[in-house]
Amino acid sequence: MALRLRPGWPYPLGATWDGEGVNFAIFSENATAVDLCLFDHPLQDKETVRIRLEERTDQVWHVYISDVRPGQLYGYRVHGPYDPNAGHRFNPSKLLIDPYAKALSGLVQWSDAMFGYRIGDPAEDLSYDDRNNAGNVPKSVVIEQAFSWGADRPLQTPWSQTVIYEVHVKGFTKRHPDVPEPLRGTYAGFASPPMIEYLQELGVTAVELLPVHHSVTDKFLADKGLTNYWGYNTIGFFAPDVRFSAYQEPGRMVQEFKTMVKTLHSAGIEVILDVVYNHTAEGNHLGPTLSFRGIDNASYYRLVPDQPRYYMDYTGCGNTLNVRHPRALQLIMDSLRYWVCEMHVDGFRFDLASALARELHDVDRLSAFFDIIHQDPVLSQVKLIAEPWDLGEGGYQVGNFPPGWAEWNGKYRDAIRRFWRGDGGVLGEVAYRLTGSSDLYGASGRQPFASINFITAHDGFTLNDLVSYNHKHNEANLEDNRDGTDDNLSWNCGVEGPTDDPEINRLRERQKRNFLATLLLSQGVPMLCGGDEISRTQNGNNNAYCQDNEISWYDWNLTKPQLQLLEFTREMIATRKRHPVFRRRRFFQGRHIRGSEVKDLAWFNALGKEMSDEEWNQGFRTIGIRLAGDAIEEKDTNGKPIRDETFLWLLNAHHEEVPFVLPAHKREVRWEVIVDTFELADKKRTYRGGQKYALGPRSVVLLELREAHKGSSG
Repeated sequence: MALRLRPGWPYPLGATWDGEGVNFAIFSENATAVDLCLFDHPLQDKETVRIRLEERTDQVWHVYISDVRPGQLYGYRVHGPYDPNAGHRFNPSKLLIDPYAKALSGLVQWSDAMFGYRIGDPAEDLSYDDRNNAGNVPKSVVIEQAFSWGADRPLQTPWSQTVIYEVHVKGFTKRHPDVPEPLRGTYAGFASPPMIEYLQELGVTAVELLPVHHSVTDKFLADKGLTNYWGYNTIGFFAPDVRFSAYQEPGRMVQEFKTMVKTLHSAGIEVILDVVYNHTAEGNHLGPTLSFRGIDNASYYRLVPDQPRYYMDYTGCGNTLNVRHPRALQLIMDSLRYWVCEMHVDGFRFDLASALARELHDVDRLSAFFDIIHQDPVLSQVKLIAEPWDLGEGGYQVGNFPPGWAEWNGKYRDAIRRFWRGDGGVLGEVAYRLTGSSDLYGASGRQPFASINFITAHDGFTLNDLVSYNHKHNEANLEDNRDGTDDNLSWNCGVEGPTDDPEINRLRERQKRNFLATLLLSQGVPMLCGGDEISRTQNGNNNAYCQDNEISWYDWNLTKPQLQLLEFTREMIATRKRHPVFRRRRFFQGRHIRGSEVKDLAWFNALGKEMSDEEWNQGFRTIGIRLAGDAIEEKDTNGKPIRDETFLWLLNAHHEEVPFVLPAHKREVRWEVIVDTFELADKKRTYRGGQKYALGPRSVVLLELREAHKGSSG
C-alpha cells in the first residue's frame, strides 16, 4: 500500500480526521523510535502497514497520512530500553493502544504474549518477551467526529435541584421486557423510550453512569470465567466501552453514546460519568503491557523513587497515574474536555480522587490537578464530584476538597446507617448530616450541595440487602467469600436473607422507606443507588464487581411490595422538588430571620420542647426537626424571595412506639401528616400543636404546618 505522508502536527494528540486525511500524534519522552501500525481487521495479528514516525516535536511523535479514513484500525510499537530497574519497559513486539484513541475495536484477549516479560521466568518482569501480541489486543479506531447535536446544550441543573441516580448502563436494561432484545444492555437501550419514561416518572435529574471508558477484565477474573463488570479498570480514557454498544462496526459506539446523551438531555436528565483517572488496567510490575507502560512507563506512572521497577499504589489496583508529569496531567484534562465538548456530558464523579491530589506523598488540596480545573473555562462549569479517599496514608479527605467540588459524603452514609440501626449517642452527628454537614463544608465557604448524600452505592450492599443481611455472601466471586468487607452497619431484623415471616418483611420494608425518606429530605444532594427504589437484591453479595449476570442486572418482574416502594420513592422525590425548604442553597442559622415567627431550624425532644445541650449526649433515638419555609432567606432567578411551608420532621429509631408531643409556637397550630412510614395511609390527618402523635417504632413522619381552622382529627 502506497501512502502519502506529510510531517503532520504534534497537536492534537491521537488520531484526528480533518476531512482529507488523518493526523497521528503520540507522546513519549523516553522512546528512541515509534512505529505506527495500520490494520484491516480487528483480529488481525500482523499489521498491513508499519510506518516509522520521523517527526518529533516537544517529545510528540507525529505524521499526517492523506489516504486514511474514519474506520481505520491502528496501534503503535514503541522502541526504547527495556530496563525495569530504571523504570523503562519499552518492548516493540507489543502492539500498544493509543492513549488518545476515541474508540477501540474490541476486548483484550488474554494470552502470555500480552506481557512484556516471560510468564513463568524466575526473573519475572526483569526477563523479556519478544512475542507479537497484535492478535490479542484491541485496535484503536479512527473516528468520524461529526454528529448532529441540533440544539443540545448543557442542562446546568442547579445543584440545589439535583437528584442523582447511580446506575450501570448494562444492568439497567439487560432484563427489561419492553426494551428490544438487541438493544438490551447498551447505550441505545438505555436511551430507549421505556427507560427514559421510567427515569422521568421516578423524578431524578441526573444519571451517574458507572465507568463507560473502555476497560479491561483482569486476567485472574477471565481465568475464572468472571468479568470486570463495574469497569473500574480503564485503558481508554477517550473511548466509550465497546461492551455497551449495540453495533459491531468499528467506532459506531461513539455515535450511539452521543445519541444516548442527546436523548437524556431532551428528557431533562443530565449525564454524569464515573471516571477512573487514578490508575490504569496495566496493574503492578507484573501486569500486562497494553498502552502506557510500553509508551513511556516512567512518565505515565508514579514509580517508587529509589526502586523504579515498582509502582506507588495509592489505589489498591497496582499503579497510580503520575499527575505530577505535565503530559499525564494533560491526558486527564484533554480527556475531561473531550467528554464535555464533544460528547456533551454534564459532569464527572472521580473515583479515588485523593490519589489525583497527591503531589509528592501527602494529599494536597492545592495540587496542580485542582489548580488547572479551577482555571479551565470549560471544566470549572460542570459538575465535579470527588470520591474523597484513596487507600494511601492520609487518603480519607471527606470535607477537604476545594470550593467548586462536591463530595461523596461517607460520613453521611455511616451516621444515618448507625441511627437507623438503633445506635445511641449519634444524634449530634446525625443532626449535622441531615442539615447539609456544615461542620465539613461551612468553614471553607462551601454550601450544603457540596455534600452528595447516599445510603448505599454500587460498592456494598443494595438497600434491600442492607436490611436483609448482616454478613456478605460473595461466594459467587470465587474467592471463598474473602473479598469485600462485612458491613457492620447493616440491620436485618435478626434473620439472614429472605424469609416468609410477614412481620419481619414488614419491618424490612419500613426500614427501606425510612432510609429513602431520610435521604430525600436531607439537605445536600441525594444520590439514589439505582434499583434501590424497586428493592433490587444481589442476594447478599456486597462486592458484585465481577458479576455480569442476574446478580447485578435489574429484575423488572416487580412484586406488589416493590411497586409500593417505587411509588413511595417517586412521592418522596416529588415532595423534595415541590418544597425548597428541603434543598436549601445555604446552611441553616438556627435563629429567627427577617421577622419570621419561628427559627429557620429547631430541634425537639419527644416532649415537644427544644433540645437542650445536655440532651444531645443522652443517647436519644428519637428527634423532631422543624424547618421554617418562610425563613429560607434565598431568592429565585428573578430576585424574588423564596418562601415555602413549614414542616415538622420526626424520626424514631427506637424499637418501640414513642408518643411525641407536637410543638406549638403559637395558639391553634395545626400539623397535617404528609408521610408516615409506619402506616402508609392515604387519608390526611391533622393534629393540634401540643397533641401527642403516636410515632411508630422505627419510623419517619413528615407533617406540614397548616393555617389554624376549626376542628381536628386524630
